[in-house]
Amino acid sequence: MKKIILMTGVIVVSLCLITAVGFTQQEVDPRGVCKADVEQFCKDVKPGQGRIWSCLKSHDAELSQACKDRMDQMREKGKAFGMACREDAKKFCKDVRPGQGRIVSCLKNHQGDLSESCKAFFNKN
Repeated sequence: MKKIILMTGVIVVSLCLITAVGFTQQEVDPRGVCKADVEQFCKDVKPGQGRIWSCLKSHDAELSQACKDRMDQMREKGKAFGMACREDAKKFCKDVRPGQGRIVSCLKNHQGDLSESCKAFFNKN
């Protein structure tokens, strides 16, 4: 799996990260484009905490091209968030535990103080 440095630790790029950076459930839910893939490969996997994402990744070679493309798109959005907001998160949210959107909430509470790159990320997403 690909990893990126975000805040003070290493977070696996997964559905958890994508959700943590503030994308809507509809935007991150791979069952839209990946519905058939989820039903075929991950029907017995309980949703949450990145389990569906991990299941799909374990079947990467077998996935539809549309599903692969969507997962790549979400991974890139996660990377973009990390690049745009890493320093702001270190500055304003260093005591906030990552996960379940806590970092995003913290950053939104400091929206007026964010760097231009992080503000731009929030404005376009």
